[in-house]
Amino acid sequence: MLLAYEALGRRQRRELAGLDDSKQKSPEEREDLYPRVMHVACRVAVTARCASGIDARGLHVTNLAALGDCLERVAVDGAVCLVDGFPLPGCGVDHRPVVDGDARSAAIAAASVIAKVTRDRYMRRADGVYPGWEFAENVGYSTPEHRAKIAELGISDLHRRSFQSIAYTELELEFGNGLERSAEMLPGDQLPGPVDLDPDDVEPKRAEAGE
Repeated sequence: MLLAYEALGRRQRRELAGLDDSKQKSPEEREDLYPRVMHVACRVAVTARCASGIDARGLHVTNLAALGDCLERVAVDGAVCLVDGFPLPGCGVDHRPVVDGDARSAAIAAASVIAKVTRDRYMRRADGVYPGWEFAENVGYSTPEHRAKIAELGISDLHRRSFQSIAYTELELEFGNGLERSAEMLPGDQLPGPVDLDPDDVEPKRAEAGE
């Protein structure tokens, strides 16, 4: 996101007073901060990547590419561009990585709130499309309850086949032929495509044959 902090008035800065490391915030606190962040942001870009793409390229590489894409869409001349943690290879915008950025930069913290609220909303909607894995509760995290559901049901279209989890290992041992066997047992023939939409317009849906 692009944030012109020096141009913000006193009231707008007070609205952002609760910004900090979003991982330390509850979902309710992030939802409360979300409209405040959107109100003061000059530009916002959200990019999501599908499970099959992450499996093909790797999570870290995919994350950096998605972050670079977002940065190129919001950057303007003269802006100081900060990114959380890692430099972005191949990004066409000059930028500075900041370790623990969402705890040290208001702009990074604000972007982190947008990202996590978007993710949480998507997963709550996905819970209705892929019932059984309790996505509304775990929002994709590998909780004990989530791992138990994987052991019971297998993996869905939204699960990364490359994810290293003891629950996946147990599935491989149980079915003998690995994760592809377990995936065949589930509804849905194909992985959903990538999402590149407005933060409030991210809707999970099954991929139709031939897409």
